[in-house]
Amino acid sequence: MRTLVVDHPLVAHKLTVLRDVQTDSPTFRRLADELVTLLAYEATRDVRVTDVTVQTPLAPAHGVRLARPAPLVVPILRAGLGMLDGMTRLLPTAEVGFLGMIRDEGTLTAQTYATRLPEDLSGRQCYVVDPMLATGGTLAAAIELLFERGADDVTALCLLAAPEGLALLDKTFGEPARPVRVVTAALDERLNENGYIVPGLGDAGDRLYGVV
Repeated sequence: MRTLVVDHPLVAHKLTVLRDVQTDSPTFRRLADELVTLLAYEATRDVRVTDVTVQTPLAPAHGVRLARPAPLVVPILRAGLGMLDGMTRLLPTAEVGFLGMIRDEGTLTAQTYATRLPEDLSGRQCYVVDPMLATGGTLAAAIELLFERGADDVTALCLLAAPEGLALLDKTFGEPARPVRVVTAALDERLNENGYIVPGLGDAGDRLYGVV
């Protein structure tokens, strides 16, 4: 498994404001959207393309277009919805699937309550978006489902990651036959006793949409 922590001053600036407990929900949503677009630029560096030739006003020019089948973007509900626009801004032709997953706060294991994905993902590149990679259980379950349906390349975009979550993903998807890449704005210190990232930024879903 590969991990990329994006080292860029704009990424660090936006993440700092997101961490601030004084940042209100409208500002948090806007900055999260902007930050995801910056992360998506790096996450799509290996997106598949095909060679094409187009006619400019002066002469033929060689270039590339996104390959088919189109990439699939998969936000994990509900917090992942706050990252969807930032991702599709760079990949407007991508298809979008949805996974509803919730973490059992007692066992810290992920449970799936909704799935809206193509049954056959053979040959598809998939981009899973979820703000927090904490224990890694939710993201691992989501990626496992994508591989079961035939995906052959999965990239996860997270605002923050914890060492424990990365370790679980590496243990689960360490073999070359199931390539997984994680792109994140920061690798934080640890998880606390409740499975939250420290220093983190709190509950991303609550900060995006309010407490429900």
